[in-house]
Amino acid sequence: MKRFVLGLLAATAMTATAHAETPAIVYDLGGKFDKSFNEAAYNGAEQFKEETGTDYVEFEIQNEAQREQALRRFAERGHSPVIIAGFSAAQAVEKVAQEFPETNFAIIDMVVDQPNVRSVVFKEQEGSYLAGIMAAKASETGTVGFVGGMNVPLISAFACGYVGGVKSVNPDAEVIVNYTGDTPAAWNDPVRGGEITNAQISQGADVVYAAAGGTGIGVLQAAADADKLSIGVDSNQNHLQPGSVLTSMLKRVDVAVMEAMKDGTEGEFTTGVQVLGVAEDGVGVAVDENNESLLTDEMMQAVEEAREKIISGEIEVHDYRTDNNCPYGSVG
Repeated sequence: MKRFVLGLLAATAMTATAHAETPAIVYDLGGKFDKSFNEAAYNGAEQFKEETGTDYVEFEIQNEAQREQALRRFAERGHSPVIIAGFSAAQAVEKVAQEFPETNFAIIDMVVDQPNVRSVVFKEQEGSYLAGIMAAKASETGTVGFVGGMNVPLISAFACGYVGGVKSVNPDAEVIVNYTGDTPAAWNDPVRGGEITNAQISQGADVVYAAAGGTGIGVLQAAADADKLSIGVDSNQNHLQPGSVLTSMLKRVDVAVMEAMKDGTEGEFTTGVQVLGVAEDGVGVAVDENNESLLTDEMMQAVEEAREKIISGEIEVHDYRTDNNCPYGSVG
């Protein structure tokens, strides 16, 4: 099948020759090559294509209005399932899913209660807790940092889990928490990410966790330039600054996208809410040749013990989104 990479004007100019019954994916602001959340979604789509030989169509939005436009155009062309990445798409999915009840939709990072929608959400707090353990074990100053993207409850859930993991190792540790901004532009501002990281380093932070989409690239770069450690997010970002990225908190958006596409094309698409945490291998920490030299047996033993306790229920990592509160410490 011919593959269509949709450009800026594609929301209003999708070609009529697109094949129906193929999946479609709409990326969030920041672009599919953000090295983080969107790129994980893209990698899942590519893995689907490689494994099945079936193509897909895609669209990178440039503004908020294009979410609804892209969803509607894909549904009009007969694509199914239509997948969209990002919590901000919830209202658009809610509306378009009702307009096209025979089309299957999937949304990543938010719940939309419609009979033809699969909602995939993650227990980011659990993976961040493990990353926090690693940060505390690696820190020599007792001060670590967190740079979030847009200041929303989802990112505060990352921060809260991280603080919890840090404090489980060192109750006296200081965790500096900052966000890049209050608008979607916060996801794609690596310069600002670097500035915040440098400010945290000046306050003593020697490990900085970025949960900020494309902005995180600046965090990782600034930490490497200062000979400090960083932690990546969503995709495995260890390779971006080898020997400087302590780990990456993996959020398996790629698996969620691949499975949605595969289920749709095989007639096995299910709707409702899927919740993926440590127990489901939906979140975790990355270990590879780029960060192995930074890890100790003690650190990884502590991570494994915590992972097992989370799965068993002995450790229940608080989800900030349930009450907008973090019992481990302030998250901004």
